[in-house]
Amino acid sequence: MSRAMNRVVVVGASLAGLATARSLRVQGYDGELVMVGEEPHRPYDRPPLSKDFLTGTTDVADLTLESNGEDLGIDWKLGTRADRLENGKVYLEDGTSWAYDGLVIATGARARTDVVGARLDGVHLLRTLDDALALREGLRRGGRVVVVGGGYIGSEVASTARAMGCEVTLLVSGTAPLHHALGPHAVVVSDLHHRHGVEVVTRARVTGIRPSGGSLVVDLADGRRLPADRVVLGTGAVPATAWLAGSGLELGDGVRCDATGATSLPGVVALGDCSAWFDPALGRHCRVEHWTSAVDRAPIAARTLLGGEAPTTAPRRAPYLWSDIHGSRIQMAGHAELANSCAVETGSVAEGSFVAVYRRRGHPVAVLGVDQPKHFMSVRRRLVSIPAVPSLQGASA
Repeated sequence: MSRAMNRVVVVGASLAGLATARSLRVQGYDGELVMVGEEPHRPYDRPPLSKDFLTGTTDVADLTLESNGEDLGIDWKLGTRADRLENGKVYLEDGTSWAYDGLVIATGARARTDVVGARLDGVHLLRTLDDALALREGLRRGGRVVVVGGGYIGSEVASTARAMGCEVTLLVSGTAPLHHALGPHAVVVSDLHHRHGVEVVTRARVTGIRPSGGSLVVDLADGRRLPADRVVLGTGAVPATAWLAGSGLELGDGVRCDATGATSLPGVVALGDCSAWFDPALGRHCRVEHWTSAVDRAPIAARTLLGGEAPTTAPRRAPYLWSDIHGSRIQMAGHAELANSCAVETGSVAEGSFVAVYRRRGHPVAVLGVDQPKHFMSVRRRLVSIPAVPSLQGASA
């Protein structure tokens, strides 16, 4: 190690935070390791919160991210939020502060709550374990559920609520659920919802939520009034970086980092949903809110923090995400925004099972699969070998 470190503070008891703590130990760091978490829970897996956890198939103990018998020598500071970063110290809301030699910022993102009535009883967010516990109890009572937001969380919750016997309406601001992510292929998700009895309302704009006779009403801009026993807000998230204002860190849509996780402050790295790493393939900073990216970037961020050589030129795995909606597995990998052509290679969009490959200058730069895991993975492996160099930027065909 080229940088002397006696104490590393990790802010964010998350997948990204825990993965970085592991990487630090693997790479030889044997000093003090402090992990600060806003929630009272040790790190847990979030993807099941909108699926198996809501149904009860998965329970709290199944979510733990720590291995049996694992001991990383962490000094846990849970149930308190980081308040500010100033002069080499992290100040917590409980009045304590921690000086550090190295700092890992992994505070994730917060759910958007900019809808009138978002704080009413019966209106749910789904970002934390406690959010999921409250929503699970509500869904078990059945009734009418309105889900606001057509992204992955919204579609997964709509699918799960319907499987639990609820009457479900999904409100989408665009032309189809997941349209932003899947483009014209998002029709597959619309068809899945329709076949399973979820009402999808497109181009919907919510003006507010209000109580009405012991239940709720969701008001839409076109004058429609949708009665609901429960409302779930899945309208996106914003990076949890407000506590870093005035710290000297460069902030934008997240903490801005180079391609190795280094920030504008010495001895500080960031990763996970709160960070915007520079992506050489795209030629810009971007946030990647994917499970696999947090895991893949943890060893890089740890190496950067310890002063080692980061593999800036080695091929890295393309961004990857997956979703389970009404029993169908949807998988996406790569950078579809780099593509200038797209073709279905196997299966059929109309039949709801296919693999579509996105290419630029003949190179596969992204792949989408619906219920075609084997073929999807074969294409995904080819994405790894695509060099992240400017030659893929700006070229036309």
